[in-house]
Amino acid sequence: MGCLVLRYEVMVRSLKKFFDKYIQPAQNKPDEVSEHSLQLATAALLIEMMRADATIQENEQETVMKTIQSKFDLGREETQTLLQLADEEIGKASGYYAFTSLINKGFTYQQKIRVIEHLWEVAFSDAELEKHEEHMVRKIADLIYVEHKDFIQAKLRVKKKLALQ
Repeated sequence: MGCLVLRYEVMVRSLKKFFDKYIQPAQNKPDEVSEHSLQLATAALLIEMMRADATIQENEQETVMKTIQSKFDLGREETQTLLQLADEEIGKASGYYAFTSLINKGFTYQQKIRVIEHLWEVAFSDAELEKHEEHMVRKIADLIYVEHKDFIQAKLRVKKKLALQ
């Protein structure tokens, strides 16, 4: 029991240190969104995409992990910590607004399109597109003000990249 408590305390300290270092808002710039808040928001949306259908598959988890690692140039441990924090934030959120509002404040239009592409990559990672997944990507695209034509083009680019017909 004591070992379990100790591991829990170490994990909590580690998460708090990560949060303090990466997620705190930019000081003296209340309108600015920190890069790490954007990382958290993006990770949360990708996790939600992974959960959009009835089952979470290993290839979906791996796609989310690789996407976060490469998009934000993080190591595997940092990525896992970020995904844990994002998962916790999802539990506290009442919807997507907390995440999409950060993306709207901090990302350019092209970066928002890349988020939509990443969502499509997760949706297609199991080689089938469920109606709930498509609905979610469409909803997120609307919330981050990505035009319909760009939403469709992002989908087609991902399908072509993954060689899906």
